[in-house]
Amino acid sequence: MSSIEQVIGFSVVVFFTILVIVFSTKSIRTRFPASFRKIEAINRLKRAIGMAVEDGSRLHISLGSAQLTDPSNASALVGLSTLHRVGQLTSTSDLPPICTSGSGSLLILSQDALKRISVDTNTQAFYDPNHASMAGATPFSYAVGTMESIVDRGVNGNVLIGNFGTEAGLLCETLNKARVSITGSDSITAQSIFYAVTQDTLIGEELYALPAYLAANPTHQASLRVEDVFRMVIGAALIAGSVLKVLGIL
Repeated sequence: MSSIEQVIGFSVVVFFTILVIVFSTKSIRTRFPASFRKIEAINRLKRAIGMAVEDGSRLHISLGSAQLTDPSNASALVGLSTLHRVGQLTSTSDLPPICTSGSGSLLILSQDALKRISVDTNTQAFYDPNHASMAGATPFSYAVGTMESIVDRGVNGNVLIGNFGTEAGLLCETLNKARVSITGSDSITAQSIFYAVTQDTLIGEELYALPAYLAANPTHQASLRVEDVFRMVIGAALIAGSVLKVLGIL
């Protein structure tokens, strides 16, 4: 990579960060509220969150089995943000959300997320670290342990967001018996299985947009808006380049 490419890449990162900060400010969010396209899977999740509050049930979030040192941990971090937001929205429910994962690092982070939920919602008396569990140390043992949480009598809906492999097929067998199930993964294998078997699957960047749709943090929504800005800039550059090429300028 040449020095010019490094400068361009660094400039893009800096410009993106500045725009995220600008769009995150309260004045911009108030004057220009975010407007996103409808995603039916996320709408179903929002209804499940409302039902959990009304009938005193709980939601189950599963984070997959990626390690924090793996490049695939980004989807699990999205799951953690989703867990935190779901916990905030269901704080008045009789049953707080539960979380399963397939690695020790994700177990620690999910317990920390539940702790932060109890602090944010002033429900420390109901905090229980056992609501986050490591379902198994290997992908298939994790899937078997997670299946028990999916069919738990008090669970109203399931959200599977993270890195999964072929064990996703086992999970789908149980998900089909659940009332609501939202799935998403950065793994092509798991994504294809979820899409073929489950009803509501987040495809591609929809997975990473989930916290923004749940209004987890102003920066989440701001990042989506900045992505749209970059799409328009890149699109305009491609069109301009094509026109200049046709005119023989380039």
